[in-house]
Amino acid sequence: MIITQTPFRISFAGGGTDLSSYYSDQFGAVFSATLNHHMYVTIHSRFESSFRISYSKTEFADSVGEIRHDLVRQALKQTDIQTPLEITTIADVPAGTGLGSSSTLTVGLLNALYAYAGKITSPEKLAREACDIEINQLKNPIGKQDQYAAAYGGLNYIKFHPDGSVLVEPVPCGNECLRKIQSHSLMVYTENSRDANQILSKQTKGTRSKMDVLTRMRDLAGDIREVVMDGCDVKSFGALLHQGWELKRSLGFGITNQQIDRWYEIARDAGAYGGKLLGAGGGGFIFFVAPPGKHAAILEALGNPKTLPVVFDTTGSRIVFISDRH
Repeated sequence: MIITQTPFRISFAGGGTDLSSYYSDQFGAVFSATLNHHMYVTIHSRFESSFRISYSKTEFADSVGEIRHDLVRQALKQTDIQTPLEITTIADVPAGTGLGSSSTLTVGLLNALYAYAGKITSPEKLAREACDIEINQLKNPIGKQDQYAAAYGGLNYIKFHPDGSVLVEPVPCGNECLRKIQSHSLMVYTENSRDANQILSKQTKGTRSKMDVLTRMRDLAGDIREVVMDGCDVKSFGALLHQGWELKRSLGFGITNQQIDRWYEIARDAGAYGGKLLGAGGGGFIFFVAPPGKHAAILEALGNPKTLPVVFDTTGSRIVFISDRH
């Protein structure tokens, strides 16, 4: 048996510039961090001659080509594994909540399958092949940031170049700075999940008309990086997030709705410096930066929604268990 653990991520700024419709014209950039919340993938050989795939459903298939879960099917094809396996996925948070779940799963799957095949991989290879599966093979209208965040882990400034190459730049940030961001962070759940592909499909088609706004969002990713590297003033950090959210809202594409806008304004009125909806939009988690002493008041004003603790993970996808036999 092999088990991989792959982190989910928070994207602070620059989302949308990791789409090829943007970075094919000029470089894109995001600033993101991985969380101590994970996707677990287990791989085990089967005595039976069929595959057993367990996620929100359980399916059986006699061959790779018959597997209905498209990410599992394509990952098996990518790694050239035909041996009947039992594959199980377990996540700390639901899908469709803005934390990059599909790409986190793809990276974790590839890591587990390559380990099963006895092959050594690198974060760059995991991220690149996950992008190929999701974007090129399955034609999902998504960007590249989630795959690289999940594979590398940590606090990163990630650049996407017109030639298709990606550069991951770890951002120097001491433990005191990380603790400061964590203590001021508040993630609340809107109780709504959504299909990010629908929003991203609209954004991809409309990118050309929004290039100026997206470029300002990309530049904010660099500005936030500088704040973090310059001692991490959380009030400035929150103010930049607020600027980014105002820009993201202006894109349209179904990114926000009345509930999200109302919650955001309520939280700001209750003391939040700023924040943003995580992921493509439409639902999931809203991330706020606020003084720790204001958190209780913000939550009460919002009706005490579910929250997710913000603790950063400095490591990307890794193998956490491997038995001496498959």
